[in-house]
Amino acid sequence: MSNMNASAANLLVELFVEELPPKSLKKLGAAFAESLAAGLRVQGLASDASVATSFATPRRLALHLTAVAARAADRPQQTKLMPVAVGLDAAGQATPALVKKLASMGLGTEAAAGLKRQGEGKAETLFLDTVLPGATLAEGLQKALDEALAALPIPKVMSYQLEQGGPDVKPGWTSVNFVRPAHGLVAMHGDAVVGVSVLGLTAGRHTQGHRFEARLPAIELRHADSYEQQLHEDGAVIARFDARQAEIVRQLGAAAAALGLKPIEDEALLDEVTALVERPNVLTCQFEPEFLAVPQECLILTMKANQKYFPLLDSAGKLTNRFLIVSNISPADPSAVVQGNERVVRPRLADAKFFFDQDRKRTLADRVPGLDKVVYHGKLGTQGQRTERVRAIAHAIVNQLRMATVPYTVEAKDEFEVLDSKVQQAAVLAKADLLTDMVGEFPELQGTMGAYYARHEGLRDGVAIAIEDHYKPRFAGDALPRNHTGTVVALADKLETLVGLFGIGQLPTGDKDPFALRRHALGVIRILSEKNLPLQLPELMASAVPAFGELITDPSVPLLDFFYDRLAVSLRDQGYTAHEVDAVLALRPARLGEVGKRLEAVRAFAALPEAASLAAANKRVSNILKKVEGALPEGVDAALLREAPEQALAAALEAAAPAAQRQFDAHDYTGSLQALAVLKAPVDAFFDGVMVNAEDEALRRNRLALLKQLHAAMNQVADLSRLAA
Repeated sequence: MSNMNASAANLLVELFVEELPPKSLKKLGAAFAESLAAGLRVQGLASDASVATSFATPRRLALHLTAVAARAADRPQQTKLMPVAVGLDAAGQATPALVKKLASMGLGTEAAAGLKRQGEGKAETLFLDTVLPGATLAEGLQKALDEALAALPIPKVMSYQLEQGGPDVKPGWTSVNFVRPAHGLVAMHGDAVVGVSVLGLTAGRHTQGHRFEARLPAIELRHADSYEQQLHEDGAVIARFDARQAEIVRQLGAAAAALGLKPIEDEALLDEVTALVERPNVLTCQFEPEFLAVPQECLILTMKANQKYFPLLDSAGKLTNRFLIVSNISPADPSAVVQGNERVVRPRLADAKFFFDQDRKRTLADRVPGLDKVVYHGKLGTQGQRTERVRAIAHAIVNQLRMATVPYTVEAKDEFEVLDSKVQQAAVLAKADLLTDMVGEFPELQGTMGAYYARHEGLRDGVAIAIEDHYKPRFAGDALPRNHTGTVVALADKLETLVGLFGIGQLPTGDKDPFALRRHALGVIRILSEKNLPLQLPELMASAVPAFGELITDPSVPLLDFFYDRLAVSLRDQGYTAHEVDAVLALRPARLGEVGKRLEAVRAFAALPEAASLAAANKRVSNILKKVEGALPEGVDAALLREAPEQALAAALEAAAPAAQRQFDAHDYTGSLQALAVLKAPVDAFFDGVMVNAEDEALRRNRLALLKQLHAAMNQVADLSRLAA
């Protein structure tokens, strides 16, 4: 077998296209480079040590890959042919079946002499050893290119026509499908062109630079390694996506700092703008200060979403009337570009002001009846009906909080009546802003605009905050509701969604979750856990079911499983081990705010020298008790404790269990588990010296009752058997 061809060199492949979809460019660039490099590695033309560099601009996808061979190394191949008994006769000569098989592979009868035998007896088989010649770079790159283009995560394919050419080709057009029309292909191995073709294009060494500012109309690439430099110097293009983005960030920071301001941080916007320009030029613009009377969220959103501008904030995070644009051209006098962008943004801001002014002419309460005309779900009715269910669930949650408050004083009663009043008002008004012009134009502002309109009407600030916060947390890492009213309405809103959709069988499947039920469940979990609310998850869920009447079947069992599954995933993501999570969640703790304390207690217990032995014993006890038929005695009969080890275990348990129980009741879960560590020696001695399944039924059941007490004492905080290896 020959070694990889010594004429290895760096490879460059570029596909030159019309402007690619900006929201997809980053993903397309990475996928093109990764797939192409992987395809060459699989064929032995590149190795794991080959360094891949991805390039992506609005008009190109490219890869630079180091140490690519001109021809891959030959590879040995062993082909299974047939059993020896079928292929060779008694004299060891090839049978007609073997001759036919060899002929189908382009080999003569003489090849039979070189066949290998493997196996014994009837299983002995004939194998043919051959050498597969390594692919040439042209062959391998063609295959890798075809596969890479087919695998691109293209959001939507275009169909376009290419004119056929050449003396041997009939005149006419051929249809091509790709994300955007492709106009050029470069494939260079060192300084030589590689003969490949895709999308009706044949590879060469010419590309184009910036559409307006390139120094040369066409760039003839000298070498695969000169690509980035030539594009920069002759084409006015920063070809690497990350380098272009870093330059945008640098220019944004410098322009903002010159004004004593800071640009808004938005990774998605930064990615999109990086995908819109080939050589960025950041310019400063402004709009009329009177537009600042409109809520800044509206102005920021319209500038980001519609114009791809970067609003500028002051040191307090308040919007100013200055903003930054990232231009794709760098004229000597940028005033025309600046004025053009200022002129374009003005009508957008005027629209936002108009929507804001018009919306405030009606109260949120006036809009609530209109929710009865907005369909929420075909099986669950309108947004108006949904609002009533959220109100009812929120009321039930306040009642549960009231019942959990001990002692229940007159002051507490007044406090809960005020809370219930705020909750009812916020729940009824929470969805009213869906019918406003501003939210109609910018759905992302639902809740936010409701809060502004509530304050404009003079509603209690707690209610306004709750209207805004009842959607929180909207995503992983988002803030939680800021006040009690918002917390209750947020819980009610998420529970209504979960109970309703589970109740009609709309469960998430695989990676499909169109109603974001996983996100809603995690929202409930975070609120209950991080705010340590004195609410029991099963009771909370059950209290939401009556609000639906006959519309649903009770989904409590599958929904509770769903909650604990999501909680388990979340806890493992936070760094807890699978054993720790399983041990705590096996008991399905109803109050989620205590789960963290239980996990820390389990972790501390597992670090004790007695832990492994007690966990193994606990597992043994669990397995024994699972096989018990009929009810066991509630207590242990001391008179039936015949053996010294069982007497010692009963005494140790009687001494340790009350202390562990006191600490458990005080929510000192770490102390509760550690109080049981003293049981290790008596438990080990019990299993070494006592036959649990004694022939005497009274002795056997008494010993099982003792184990039942041990099991109950040890497994209040967590199922310790889950810690056993």
